[in-house]
Amino acid sequence: MKILFLRHKYVTLLAGAALSVAVFAAAAMPAAVSASTTERQLPIYCVNRDQKVCAISFDAAWGDASTQSLVDILNQYNVKATFFVIGNWAEQYPEDVKMLKENGMEVMNHSSAHGHMNQMSSEEIIADIKKCNDQIEALTGECPTLFRAPYGEYDDHVIAAVRSIGMEPIQWDVDSLDWKEISAGEIYERVTSRVKPGSIILFHNAGLNTPEALPDILEYLIGEGYEVVPVSQILLDGEYTIDHEGRQWAAE
Repeated sequence: MKILFLRHKYVTLLAGAALSVAVFAAAAMPAAVSASTTERQLPIYCVNRDQKVCAISFDAAWGDASTQSLVDILNQYNVKATFFVIGNWAEQYPEDVKMLKENGMEVMNHSSAHGHMNQMSSEEIIADIKKCNDQIEALTGECPTLFRAPYGEYDDHVIAAVRSIGMEPIQWDVDSLDWKEISAGEIYERVTSRVKPGSIILFHNAGLNTPEALPDILEYLIGEGYEVVPVSQILLDGEYTIDHEGRQWAAE
């Protein structure tokens, strides 16, 4: 049996005529997009793209001192990005969430309280994600479709829970490490040396030196011919697979 993903849906191709309860269970909660439901389930880390396109994302879990500055920089370069926010942050900084939406940024789900989801049951994970969705939708008028796990932590049951409610789990393949308060030059070097077509880049809205590094990074990306888009716009529509590195491919 081979399982293919359809954006927000699942399509199961059966190798034989026999159906079983186990097959239906596997279709409802599929494993990593590959040849067997016993393989590890993975979020999307990056996308197979021939064109020079990449996505910029920011995790927002604490602080808002730099959020407006980051948006101003993005607007200066006519770039839209995705902000994965936790519900508690949205409640603490509702005007920032509205500002992100008003400036054309994507506001997506980073959990309600930035807990360790590996330690939560599937029911608790779903309840937490839905709570954050409600918190964001109340401020933006749009329900998030993408989810990024706190701390980047996940296992099979976390990914299965996310996809069971029609949301797509998103990681990254380029980590700026801005949360470690490294210098702007180090952030620039990490991002520009690792980015490739289809990359999803991770920043944090509270990164100490992120506002200083971001203009030079955008200058580099644009100068190299990259189109910089929100995460939802880099993902593939229709049927797709995810390889062992978390790269999304169009299904053959």
